[in-house]
Amino acid sequence: MAVSVELGKALDKAYENATLEEVLNAPPSALAGVTERHDELLAGFGIKTIRDLGGNKLFATAGALVALAAKAG
Repeated sequence: MAVSVELGKALDKAYENATLEEVLNAPPSALAGVTERHDELLAGFGIKTIRDLGGNKLFATAGALVALAAKAG
C-alpha cells in the first residue's frame, strides 16, 4: 500500500523533495525552524539525525507526558 504525506511545511526547503530515508538521515536542521546551532546542541545528547531525534527516549517520554496531560486536562 502506498502512503503519501505532505511534509513540505515541516521541512527546510532543501529537503522538501527528499525521500523519507534522506530526511531521516538528515541533520535536525532539515526540520523547519531548527538551525545548525540546534544541531550542535542536540549533538550533546547524541542526536545527529532526524532518526536519532525521533527515536530519542527523552523526547519520546516528554511527548508522552504532554499527551497524558492533554487527556487529563
